[in-house]
Amino acid sequence: MTVVVWIVEGTWQACIDAARRFAQGMDVILLHITEEGPAAAARGARTGLLGRSHPAHDPGKRIEAAAATAAANLLDSAADRLGRPARRASRSGRAEHEVTAACADADLLIVARDGDLRRLGPKSLGPATRFIVDHVPCPLLLVWPDEPPALASMPPHPPPPPPKRR
Repeated sequence: MTVVVWIVEGTWQACIDAARRFAQGMDVILLHITEEGPAAAARGARTGLLGRSHPAHDPGKRIEAAAATAAANLLDSAADRLGRPARRASRSGRAEHEVTAACADADLLIVARDGDLRRLGPKSLGPATRFIVDHVPCPLLLVWPDEPPALASMPPHPPPPPPKRR
């Protein structure tokens, strides 16, 4: 069985702890996604503001190199915390699409909540995580990055709809 663990800055520790607890004896893939937006924005800004751009001065390449180094360091930290062998995968693109695609042959995905973590409810998922929860083609373990909020933080039921008039 294969478990994909989505490694994201700020929440990866909870995902690794869940993998240590629930994925014993399974093949683990540590997955990091680098968004392409910052490098593309830097390229566009240089081209748009300064006119012609020489490829040797492309700030996008420096951003991509820094992102690759940060991703490798984060995957190293995650592997150390896991404390057992794991495959590492680093992709770039839209996180929600890349994570969903990476899970095509997976038996489980472990992902952390990343929205409003002060209360229970649907807003505890950011847009990318919501997409993944709705579209991932395998079972999913959704974890809180910290202690979950108290049950009293749950949003109230919506009011019933008004009666229809005849």
